Amino acid sequence: MARINLLPWRDQARRLRRRQMFGAVLAAVALVLLVGLGTRHWIETIIADQNLRNMRLQQEISRLNIRIREIRDLEQKKADLLSRMNVIQQLQESRPEVVHLFDELVLTVPDGVYLTRVEQKESRVEVEGRAQSNARVSAFMRNIAASAWVDDPQLLVIENKDQTGTGLSHFRLGFRQVRPDEEATDT
Repeated sequence: MARINLLPWRDQARRLRRRQMFGAVLAAVALVLLVGLGTRHWIETIIADQNLRNMRLQQEISRLNIRIREIRDLEQKKADLLSRMNVIQQLQESRPEVVHLFDELVLTVPDGVYLTRVEQKESRVEVEGRAQSNARVSAFMRNIAASAWVDDPQLLVIENKDQTGTGLSHFRLGFRQVRPDEEATDT
């Protein structure tokens, strides 16, 4: 008699294919999970490294900002010191100018002219006084124009005031104080 296999071979083959399929799907899922976890770990490592670099850069930027502030402070102090040095140098250079101004006033004031006030603002000098006549004021102005240390005389006011009974005219005169070498370079 012929042997007939009554066992459900199709069911067994189906079960075997299901197991193989399930194993293949499980292996694929496991592989996808491993690749996904590996990729995630790799990306997290890259992000951590970049964050570490960013933190180092921020620290360096902070350190450099502090240095920049210090440099700006030093530059400001330097500018202040240079300004002070210039002022001191100008004061040192102008010390003898007051002496020259009064020397020139003594030399340029003619007889019959009496000064009552002398005021200086920078290089501009203004004098007030009394004179016996307008001709004496004119002589004073000519002497100023001929002087080496003062020039540019300008008569501001001249009035005949005889309130005191002295017969003197009141005048106000302005001129510029110069250094002899300045006057030579101006012309």
